Amino acid sequence: MKIVIAGAGAIGGYIGARLTRAGADVTLFARGAHMRAMRERGLQVISPDGNFHVKPRIAEDLSSIGTADVVVLGVKAYSLPELAPQLHVLFGRDTTVVSTQNGIPWWYFQGLGGELDGLRLERSDPCGVVSSAIEPQRILGSLAYFAADIAEPGVIHHTAGNRITLGEPDGSRSERSRKISEALIAAGFRTPITTRIRHEIWVKLMGNVAFNPISVLTGGTLEEMVRHPSISRLVRDVMMETEAVAAKLGMELPVTIEQRMAGAEKVGAHKTSMLQDYETGRPMEVEAVVGAVVELGELLNVAMPATRAVFACAKFLDDRRMARAAPRAEEKVR
Repeated sequence: MKIVIAGAGAIGGYIGARLTRAGADVTLFARGAHMRAMRERGLQVISPDGNFHVKPRIAEDLSSIGTADVVVLGVKAYSLPELAPQLHVLFGRDTTVVSTQNGIPWWYFQGLGGELDGLRLERSDPCGVVSSAIEPQRILGSLAYFAADIAEPGVIHHTAGNRITLGEPDGSRSERSRKISEALIAAGFRTPITTRIRHEIWVKLMGNVAFNPISVLTGGTLEEMVRHPSISRLVRDVMMETEAVAAKLGMELPVTIEQRMAGAEKVGAHKTSMLQDYETGRPMEVEAVVGAVVELGELLNVAMPATRAVFACAKFLDDRRMARAAPRAEEKVR
């Protein structure tokens, strides 16, 4: 099975490193300093599960790779509109595309049935660029439950977790999901196959919509936000509003808000991925993770005052920071 990791940053790079170590036929697509470092020195993984070093196959041009059996989308949601139109060079008749992005994925309403079948959220799929580039039958949903970041070019720091849940959007247990699961299990991941991938998306969203932007606004770790009386109330309010949107879609979530809060506290002094992105000057997934839920809430007539306020503040921070960074980038080009 020929696997391409399209976007070998922290998440994609960690998946690719473990697959490489397990002997899989895998190519990592990357660019910039991280790509050059991996090509010259290999890829080092620092992890509480044990450090290791691999020399993966690296490509900076997708057209040089050829047809793939599996394409794992390792980029964050805001990078998908740029990447997706380039992926066609990897597609054969039966190529499977595994999405790993946070938030409401662009494919969520494809084949859903009912009144919302085919709905496109602008904040998940701006102008329909992603859905136009990736046919629905290729998609295999996934949720990554691990934390990693790029410590420096060519070095990935894995801090916790090793689970990647796979799920067909139609709820079936397909042969392709079994084969991909087996490859990931061989690489050391826990990879269950769920028949309720849309439900699991909302379980993860319940936490991400609340904790991620609030962590950016406060600088707090998961345990700090849970233990602070005022902030924990705000987190619960956002979770309740998110749960109300899920309920409008007929989603009965198997995890309560209190269980989600207890789970976050158990993780401890961990910074959310969105806070890590903010502190390191990277763009944030605030549109796909929070904005898309607000957009859906508007369509479904769900009142979301707490979520709207948190989204507006986090989006303002991100927009202002990006605006300040743009002149500096232009100055470097000159």
